[in-house]
Amino acid sequence: MPLYLITGASRGLGWGFLRQISSDPENTIIGLVRDKSAPEKKVTEELESCPNIHILQVDITAYEGLQAASAQTAIITGGGLDYLIANAGFVSKFDAYDVIGVLDEQPAALEGDLTLCFRVNALGNIHLFNVFLPSIFQGEAKKVIALSTGLAHLSLIPKYNVEVASLYAISKAGLNTAVSKFSAHICPGMVETGRFTDATPEQMRGLAGMLTAFREYAPHFRGSSTPEAAVRDVLSVMHRVSFQNGDGGTFISHYRTQQFL
Repeated sequence: MPLYLITGASRGLGWGFLRQISSDPENTIIGLVRDKSAPEKKVTEELESCPNIHILQVDITAYEGLQAASAQTAIITGGGLDYLIANAGFVSKFDAYDVIGVLDEQPAALEGDLTLCFRVNALGNIHLFNVFLPSIFQGEAKKVIALSTGLAHLSLIPKYNVEVASLYAISKAGLNTAVSKFSAHICPGMVETGRFTDATPEQMRGLAGMLTAFREYAPHFRGSSTPEAAVRDVLSVMHRVSFQNGDGGTFISHYRTQQFL
């Protein structure tokens, strides 16, 4: 019976992972969320109270909270975990459309958002891995997967002038470096999770420039994929990679390559 732990399981990709993985009754899934009231309601209403889903409330930046969640998880699973999917993350709206030089016009906001990005996307996941690795070592599959972004790939940024989302990308680059010390991780491609729904016309013009760069990078690119499709792609890669095959510590896309779109 495969045992999964998914962070950020309340919506977007995290909810997509929980929904697809729980469709197999042989799987046991622990979903970590900051507030469990909404996802528990969604599990009841949309997934008909799947008995193989367990929702635990924890903030991944709170080390003691992660330790408590680990103890609760061990009670549910008997001690081991097969897959840890580090999906939770903070996406700053402050840096979503403007270039990094403009952000310094608001230095306090720049410092605050970059600090929060690092606390969640880098430090929070380091704590997550350290707390749950003993359980992973007791499992059968022994796989840790971190969701990253091609926006943090150093060869892609200057070649295609990808200027936006600087703070998010910087923190994800920190995550990539941290994960290279732990296990394999995957970039899911560009996924529509509702991030741009409240963008202004000016901000959308900036986004259009980024999409133009993406199409130059990948002529076949036709826009964001759905969370459901992205989850299928990542799960496919996750089940094919292994430490034994040399995938440990690699930064790969949903194609299992360095092609991110």
